[in-house]
Amino acid sequence: MAINITMPALSPTMETGTLAKWLIKVGDKVKPGDIIAEIETDKATMEVEAVDEGVVTALLVAEGSEEVKVNAVIATLAAEGEDASPAPASEPASAPAPAVKAEAPAQAAKAEPAPAVAPAPASAPAPAPAATPAPKAEAAPAAVPVKEGRIAASPLAKRIAELSGVDLSALKGSGPNGRIVKADVEAAAGKAPVVSVLPSVAAAPAAPVAEKAAVAAAPVDGGAPFEAVKLSQMRKTIARRLTESKQTVPHFYLTVDVRLDALLKLRGELNKALEVQGVKLSVNDLLVKALGLALHAIPDANASFAGDTLKKFSRADVSVAVAIPGGLITPVIRDAGNKRLSVIATEMKDLAARAKAGKLQPSEYTGGTASISNLGMYGIKQFDAVINPPEGMILAVGAGEKRPYVVDDALAIATVMSATGSFDHRAIDGAVGAELMGAFKKLVENPLGMLA
Repeated sequence: MAINITMPALSPTMETGTLAKWLIKVGDKVKPGDIIAEIETDKATMEVEAVDEGVVTALLVAEGSEEVKVNAVIATLAAEGEDASPAPASEPASAPAPAVKAEAPAQAAKAEPAPAVAPAPASAPAPAPAATPAPKAEAAPAAVPVKEGRIAASPLAKRIAELSGVDLSALKGSGPNGRIVKADVEAAAGKAPVVSVLPSVAAAPAAPVAEKAAVAAAPVDGGAPFEAVKLSQMRKTIARRLTESKQTVPHFYLTVDVRLDALLKLRGELNKALEVQGVKLSVNDLLVKALGLALHAIPDANASFAGDTLKKFSRADVSVAVAIPGGLITPVIRDAGNKRLSVIATEMKDLAARAKAGKLQPSEYTGGTASISNLGMYGIKQFDAVINPPEGMILAVGAGEKRPYVVDDALAIATVMSATGSFDHRAIDGAVGAELMGAFKKLVENPLGMLA
């Protein structure tokens, strides 16, 4: 009995995936643990391992196939002792050949090439007035496109005729079986106006697909030229989830200004001490630790809304937004409040590197209780981040910059950062959010408390 290999669910949010690449072929013998394919999920491109042993008899999904549903059969194996001869359709099924939508006149003519003008048997005295044309009359070369209510013309010819005001029903086509093509419309329009409107299609052949592509790339109605880029699975998921978040989660925002001078000084001292271990702390590492401790201090803010229940977490797992090619991902620092800063720095460096290489496992980027997003390195002063459901809050961190600031009841110049918390009002009330932001501010301005 054949063993089915199915599309795996590689993340909790995955419903479909793209089969990016096969690493096996028909006739190969595989065993558990062998890498058989690369699957593009909503988060990353991941390698898939075989879980059964056998000989590959069929690859049922072609490389590059998109929207392959989770648990759909993508390949089959023959177990030991079974017939391993390839099935008839053993190679990946490429995209099905387009159904011949038969532009009726052209296709009918190809099917019956010769008797195009075959007059009815001698019993039809009047040659012209075929009032109720028999089906065979569809093969007549030029008259059919006009008189049957459907004009046989290429898509480009129709588009040019529309722009130049040419009546297609008055034209006789010079294409196959009387089909009206671009040259016919240009001749009727005088060519010049058409070329000026659609310069990029002047040399387009009569093939409908090529013509459609050319028109799509051409500026229409004064619009700028553009390139249509197909969305990746990650981009689709980001679009869907964040749209849902803004539409269904009642966000409210709280901003505090935080003095960074003490934290920057402590970071410099710690980096000198950690130099021998090859560890270098970033400002973001310290902010992750501060958020983790603040969530411990204000446990009501470490919560998420779950329908008719409220989840209150006893551990602060902080998701850290990392920009990667084509989108972003949020690797999680587990128990951030209780980890040493050197451990956070080491873990974050490893997670960020593997995130950018698309090598994170689902357990490493899901299950956070709160998030932090830092755009300070881009010079952004302040921003409002979108909550990443089902989490209850996200902290948006801006750049530290020199600003006038009251220090010890006197106006001075200090390094100040704006931090904005986005909260889900279904799970976290305004006062609780304010307490969390206050706890975070206190920890950052008095960073020795993070080492206790």
